[in-house]
Amino acid sequence: MEDFSLSEKCKQCLAFLVRESIESALEGRHGNCPEPHWQDFSDLEQQSLKKHQGAFVTLTINGRLRGCIGSILGYEPLYCNVWHMAHSAAFSDPRFSPLTVREWAECHVEISVLSPATPCPDPQKIVIGTHGLILRYGGRTGVFLPQVPVEQGWNLSQYLDQLCLKAGVAMGSWQKPGAELYWYEALVFPVI
Repeated sequence: MEDFSLSEKCKQCLAFLVRESIESALEGRHGNCPEPHWQDFSDLEQQSLKKHQGAFVTLTINGRLRGCIGSILGYEPLYCNVWHMAHSAAFSDPRFSPLTVREWAECHVEISVLSPATPCPDPQKIVIGTHGLILRYGGRTGVFLPQVPVEQGWNLSQYLDQLCLKAGVAMGSWQKPGAELYWYEALVFPVI
């Protein structure tokens, strides 16, 4: 699995973009993702922020999910992806009504930057809390971030079964012929 990291300066930049994306929408200042001040970043940091990489933004209030949207694949530079995922998590998660100003004041936000997903060579090598999973089977897909089984208190068997249910297929489907199981890792950090 590919080793990846982000400097504190890159994490701060992404956190700023999340806050700005949500706050600008709450204030009616709809705009495009702002370009970072590239001169403030090293070449390596610029490469990290410009790399097409998957990311999720998760909002919770008092420990309860309030919105979570992301993309497994990076279809645009990371800094833009995080900007768009923050807006979507706050205002377009179909499980919730759009975020309000009052709720925003109570929100805890996390950013998850994903490594590229690769086929999982052996499910017994999955480490709870380290590996996120993707299951594709029967035209359906289920995805869990690495922190989900930890938050839910699942063991490996429960993690795999819940992944099947998330995909809308029978438990144990991950073992069936034609099932594709992928794993990835995530850098998870709070927006302060």
